[in-house]
Amino acid sequence: MSYELRPHTADVAVEAAEESLGETFAAVADGLAAATCDEIPDTGERFSLTVRAEGLEALLFDYLDQLIYERDVRGVLPVANEAVVREDGDEWVIEASARGVPFSEISARDVKAVTYSEMRVERTDGEWEAYVVLDV
Repeated sequence: MSYELRPHTADVAVEAAEESLGETFAAVADGLAAATCDEIPDTGERFSLTVRAEGLEALLFDYLDQLIYERDVRGVLPVANEAVVREDGDEWVIEASARGVPFSEISARDVKAVTYSEMRVERTDGEWEAYVVLDV
């Protein structure tokens, strides 16, 4: 998975492009982890989560927001993200998992929240692209 951290005024933006929506969303989540921590150890247990929303931007927002919630409640940094995104009637669903690296094993910066500012999810040239600004 590939992502790119982009400078953004007082915030940090993550941009990702992959063949599938799930890979793109997981790459953005990996970008969230990279914005939080420079070096990530190979420790931690995997956990799963499912998120539903009415649109793709809302799904990406809610997914990243859920990862931040899991981070805060579990005391772990969600890394090595994997995701599958599908349409279910009039909703979009993401079934995802992440490896939770305990905070005691890393030096982390605080990413406070996901924003809708400039957020986009779109299909272009055979790839899914996503762009998200994180409040740091």
